[in-house]
Amino acid sequence: MADKAKEAQNNISQGIQNVSDKVSEAGQTVKEKLSEDIKHSGDKVSDAIETAKSKLPNVTPTPPGFKPQSSAHDLKSRLEWGEPAFTILDVRDRETYNDGHIMGAMPMPMDELVERATPTIDFNRDVYVYADSDEQTSQAASQLRSAGFQKVAELKGGLAAWKAIGGPTEGISESRTPPGSDDYNVVDRLKNHQATQSK
Repeated sequence: MADKAKEAQNNISQGIQNVSDKVSEAGQTVKEKLSEDIKHSGDKVSDAIETAKSKLPNVTPTPPGFKPQSSAHDLKSRLEWGEPAFTILDVRDRETYNDGHIMGAMPMPMDELVERATPTIDFNRDVYVYADSDEQTSQAASQLRSAGFQKVAELKGGLAAWKAIGGPTEGISESRTPPGSDDYNVVDRLKNHQATQSK
């Protein structure tokens, strides 16, 4: 009888061991399957994110870059972004400059342009030039480029185009101009800016 009890006990122990092994194997299989499913789901999520990114428009605003033929809007946008390291040159005669010019522009009359610009402005700096006409502006830009300046932009339309979009000006006649409706009213200023941006 003792032999039968011992044999039964061995059978039970063997059965328990077999069940334990099978449970361990099943657990390992389930663990591997879950790991594979999680990885596959992660790949699907990554693919979905990349697909969504490619379909969405890029709405992150970026500052405008340098253009050799620039509009007043291009220049104003760079100023509004607060971009450093560019210079605005007014190449009209000194009297005209004193009467009114783009705020912050440096006076460098056409006949002295290269002599004055060469020692004072870095050759790699972005330079915006404007004159009385686009032809004179183009001539001034050509002089600067010939002197070795790498980035010279012609401001098309000059001071008139700048004033048309509400760019800040200074000078004798500019200080006598009565304030417009948008000078003290932010809402009107924003409306005017939107209207000029759409032109």
